[in-house]
Amino acid sequence: MGTPVGVVGDDALADVLRDAGIAVERDSDGAVPDTDRVVAVGEDAVAAVARAEGDPLVLPVAAGRGVRSVPRDDAVAAVSGLADARIETHPVLHVTMPDGTVEQAFWDVTLVTADAARISEFTIASTADRIGQFRADGVVIATAAGSPGYAHRVGGPILAPSDQAVVAPIAPFATDPDHWVLPVDGLSASIERDEATVELLVDDRISRPVSYQERITISLGSPVRTAVVDKSQSRFE
Repeated sequence: MGTPVGVVGDDALADVLRDAGIAVERDSDGAVPDTDRVVAVGEDAVAAVARAEGDPLVLPVAAGRGVRSVPRDDAVAAVSGLADARIETHPVLHVTMPDGTVEQAFWDVTLVTADAARISEFTIASTADRIGQFRADGVVIATAAGSPGYAHRVGGPILAPSDQAVVAPIAPFATDPDHWVLPVDGLSASIERDEATVELLVDDRISRPVSYQERITISLGSPVRTAVVDKSQSRFE
């Protein structure tokens, strides 16, 4: 069968690949297989591989257009074509909390008020400048991989792979808000009003509340390599 390919997020697809003659190693107890190539099924699986140690070539399946994933029905053909794949690289974000702990994000980082119909005030800054301050329900900072997702739904553009991020206010108080495309390394976001509970979400996982005058900062971690094959969907269509 040859060198095995790891499969994360879909045991049934692992069986389909094995029935097609492809050597497979499944994820076990949440651990990403230690293989040179990994099939990651769904956004959560791609994020799990991104957070794990190692540097496999990742084939995203049914994981959205930000990583040019392939449909699940085309997974066998896509795995068979990995030898001819074009490789894209996507950054992993290290998100440093006010207490110094660090979490990793692949898609996006979001600060949002916990209660409906409550707004707060946010400042976005880089190491060199203050970018903007605004009142809103929240703010999302999305990687290029995450840019077609929630950030796009609130008005941000879609990015090709790079070390830049889309920064987009969520339900801003202003009628003509700014959106930014910025180098992600060194970005920070802070809370400027003590009027509402603000939660931090890392790849849609609720991480912790962020209090008035607290700040999160973002730096670049090790990139993730993803495979683009004939069956990969367009990022922009």
